[in-house]
Amino acid sequence: MQGLNHDTIELICIGAGALALLTQAFVMLAVLLGARKAAKSMQEQVDELRSTVMPILEISRELADSTKQLVTRLTPKVEQTVTDVAELTRLLREQAAEVEIAAEEILDRVRKQTRRIDAMFTGTMDAVDKASTFVAETVSKPIRQVSGLLAALKAIVESLRSSDSAYREPSLHDDKDMFV
Repeated sequence: MQGLNHDTIELICIGAGALALLTQAFVMLAVLLGARKAAKSMQEQVDELRSTVMPILEISRELADSTKQLVTRLTPKVEQTVTDVAELTRLLREQAAEVEIAAEEILDRVRKQTRRIDAMFTGTMDAVDKASTFVAETVSKPIRQVSGLLAALKAIVESLRSSDSAYREPSLHDDKDMFV
């Protein structure tokens, strides 16, 4: 996880939030286009219905009354559909705001946890550094002392080994000449 730092994690979270908002925008756009298409289709149907019914209305008043009733029945449905689409759009906006608030809360929590993990990791690394320094000092001092003692012993043994007759002081065979 060394490759991901705080900025990268934050950027990923922001990207995820942006992707969610973009997806929501596309959904809202699709709903709007669907509503427009439905409204246009309904309008075309109403226009088609009117153009078809008008000649019949001219022929018979009785048929005109039934046509008016049909239009009267369709109009509230169309109005209700438009009202429902408007309500759906309002609800989607509210949900988008709620998602944005939730994303901000998540980002705040991620930032807090990242800071906490960073502090924990820094504390751990400091403790490991102190422990390694302590161990190095505790172990190296006695090793240096033992090493010095072994070097002294080696020097003593070497000096005793190399003590042959050539290095000894000459014996006093000719003491006669030296006495005054």
